[in-house]
This record gives sequence, C-alpha cells and structure tokens, in this order.
Amino acid sequence: MAARQRATGAARSPDGDIVDARPTRAQAQGQLAEDLAARHLAANGLRLIARNVRCRGGEVDLICLDRNCVVFVEVRLRTNARFGGAAASITEAKRRRVLLAAQWWLTGQGRRFQGAACRFDAVLLDKPDEAHIIWLRAAFDAG
Repeated sequence: MAARQRATGAARSPDGDIVDARPTRAQAQGQLAEDLAARHLAANGLRLIARNVRCRGGEVDLICLDRNCVVFVEVRLRTNARFGGAAASITEAKRRRVLLAAQWWLTGQGRRFQGAACRFDAVLLDKPDEAHIIWLRAAFDAG
C-alpha cells in the first residue's frame, strides 16, 4: 500500500482514506492565477499577508495590505468566456463566501487589523499570464 501511495502521489486524509495529493489541472491553473495576481499586486505596492484563507462556508484567495487598508482579493481565471468570463463568475454567493472568510480571519489571525479600513478587490485573468490581468479595486463592498 505504501508503495502505491508513493508511486501515485497519494496521501492519507486525517480519517485514514487514501486520497490523490496531486492537484487537478484546474487547481494547478488556479494556483498559477493566484501566483500571477500576487506578483501583480506586489508590483503595485500591496504586501501579501495571507493566502487561501478558508473557514466553514467561506474562502478568500489573497489578503494584502495597501498602506493601512486590508485588501481581500478574489482571483478569477476564465479561459472561456462562454459563461460570461471572469467578472461574471463573481456571483452574490461568491461575495458572501469572501465576506464570511474576511470576517472570520479578522477575528482570528488578522485580529491586529480589526478596525482598519477594508476593501474587496478582484483580479481577473482571461489567460494564465501577466499580460491579461485586470485588477478591479473595490470590486464589491461588504454591504
């Protein structure tokens, strides 16, 4: 069994099940998009302070600091515009998940930033390269 795990890249989950630890193609592309977005934001003066924050019912891709403002960033990659492209994929449900994760993070790891101004940005990519990045500052609000 251990040889099979090593050969396939599999690992054991906390409850003992064998799971495939290799990322899917979509996960690898998502990671690349987040890396490109983080570099783009850093080149524009933002400082990355957290990545892939997840809580029950919520998630946020990047958390940055823009001077004294905490910026929660949703990164969207859509290589096919058939369903409206990257911007259209940020639904009301997605906004709620980002907001939930932001609130959760601010009460835990990010509690030193409680009371600071917050902003919700989006970084959109229609191809996984830096030439196709659109950064929407204040893409949505907490209200």
